[in-house]
Amino acid sequence: MPLTDAKIRNTKPGDKPIRLPDGGWLYLEIRPSGAKLWRFRYRIAGKENIFAIGEYFSDKREGHVSLDDARKERDKARALVNQGIHPAHQRQAERLATHTESANTFEAVAREWIAKKKPTWTPYYLRQVERFMEADVFPKIGKHPIRNVTAAQLLEIVKAIEGRGAETVALLVRQWASAVFRYAVATLRADADPAAALKGAIHRPKIEHRKPLTRDQIKAFVKALDGYAGYRTTVIALRLMLLTFVRTVELRGALWTEIDLDRAEWRIPAERMKMREPHIVPLSRQAVELLRELHTHTGGRGMLFPNYRNPKTCMTATTLNRALERMGFNGKDSIGFSAHGFRATASTILNEIGFRPDVIERQLAHAERNKVRASYNQAEYLEDRRAMMQQWADMIEEMAKDDGKVTPIKKAAA
Repeated sequence: MPLTDAKIRNTKPGDKPIRLPDGGWLYLEIRPSGAKLWRFRYRIAGKENIFAIGEYFSDKREGHVSLDDARKERDKARALVNQGIHPAHQRQAERLATHTESANTFEAVAREWIAKKKPTWTPYYLRQVERFMEADVFPKIGKHPIRNVTAAQLLEIVKAIEGRGAETVALLVRQWASAVFRYAVATLRADADPAAALKGAIHRPKIEHRKPLTRDQIKAFVKALDGYAGYRTTVIALRLMLLTFVRTVELRGALWTEIDLDRAEWRIPAERMKMREPHIVPLSRQAVELLRELHTHTGGRGMLFPNYRNPKTCMTATTLNRALERMGFNGKDSIGFSAHGFRATASTILNEIGFRPDVIERQLAHAERNKVRASYNQAEYLEDRRAMMQQWADMIEEMAKDDGKVTPIKKAAA
């Protein structure tokens, strides 16, 4: 006769184990300790086996296997036995799969992907990826098995980012998520890339090119910088941005070990460059003078421009743009100039004057698709660039004079 809950509750443990059959080779074993254990007896290849289903409790608690649950598990086990599969082996495989799925969460795979890509990224790009992943992605889907993450979940994330006005970040997050899924597919932890379906879901904002300074604005900038009441190191940083037209992250993260004042050269290692190629910045006489002055302020530290609040990090981009804002060059009711605009300023004027585009582009450290040509350019253009940088600094110096006269800059040899 099939078991009932009343019969199970009323059966008291004895000196020896008691077996209460339910049918279909399912029975409940009541041990002297009072434990009530569900068991399923079966045969495979003529050998008898017992499958432990779980424990029965009179009150429902975690791990409780009710009478109905035990019968359902018995039916599943019988179906496996009919296929020649041991139920215990199947349960072990399922637990292992669940454990593997839990270990292969989106965050776990994403951090593994980040670690793989880290050697090829600049520190700035690495911080950017980690920052937005930790702020926008991991809290939503980080703990989900990556195989279970859907396109709908990703769309909700990127739409939320877009909704706060950060369209570019939304595009980057979709791009990074897609790369994580492709990595997961390649390592057999995902079947597809759901982020691929979101291409075109985010409106790509119109690119606003950095506004360059005109000659008159350069003069006004130098004059405003001379009267700036902020930190002297900030003034020097902005002057060096104008004279060297490197990227802001390259200047802010500069180390004294990269500077050779005797040779008048600044050698930026590949790991700090956007294009992952080492870059030489010939230093004009004016730049060397500024660096010698800066050395009296920060020469005892590793970085040229340490952060005053946290000396272990470098000056922030906000520091430079805030200074420009206070001088009336950035922010509302201004010309909308940012620290990155020094590159466009130099490129525009040097091209207008007639310097060779290859020389200018090489100094801007723009990508050269032809690697052989890039190496050739680096070797041949250094002296041309050295002359150009000195002439550029001389012209800036002339522009800053109150008499308004500017000595025409010499063109580079054709």
